[in-house]
Amino acid sequence: MAIPIVFEEPKRRKRVPSYLVYETLNGKPLYYKGYKEVLSGKKTAAEIMGSSSLQAAIVTAIVMFIGRTINRKRYLVVSNESGLHVDHGSNFSNDVAIFEKEGLILTNKYFDVPPKVAIEVDVQIDLENFSAREQSYIYAKTERLLDFGVERVIWITTQPQKMFIANRTGDWITHNWDVNAPVLDNCVLNLAELLREEGIGL
Repeated sequence: MAIPIVFEEPKRRKRVPSYLVYETLNGKPLYYKGYKEVLSGKKTAAEIMGSSSLQAAIVTAIVMFIGRTINRKRYLVVSNESGLHVDHGSNFSNDVAIFEKEGLILTNKYFDVPPKVAIEVDVQIDLENFSAREQSYIYAKTERLLDFGVERVIWITTQPQKMFIANRTGDWITHNWDVNAPVLDNCVLNLAELLREEGIGL
């Protein structure tokens, strides 16, 4: 008697709802870190979308520092993961961005002009599709931002405590937090010193 052969249907990947997309890069969705736990019911969306207390404190300290240092008649500093529409396939979030005010029109949509400077604190996405994990994502996003017209991209990572600075012209350099890092014009950020002044201990 012949034994019937049963073919298993290939497992279909569960559709990921759009609210779990953090950014898009070159037409590919980049999901929030922890999105799989949301899909499996182990976490809620709200649990993975917010900033950590450390990230929030660092971003706020940087925004306040830049706000009292730059020429605010000429520049606009924004935070709150402001949306940036680069092209049809790439939409980013910026932790901090500095725009030139001249010609800038504010709307209910994402910014569609490049900021002068973009500052990112830690990585918020799931990295499973990036070969070198965090480094691959940081480099890919940085290149797209610079190609779009951003003049300087600054990445701050809390583990390890490093600052990565990329300019449209010149080398991309990684520093410790205690360096004097140029931000814009006469605005120079020493992150270690700023956090000490703010009483933010690590």
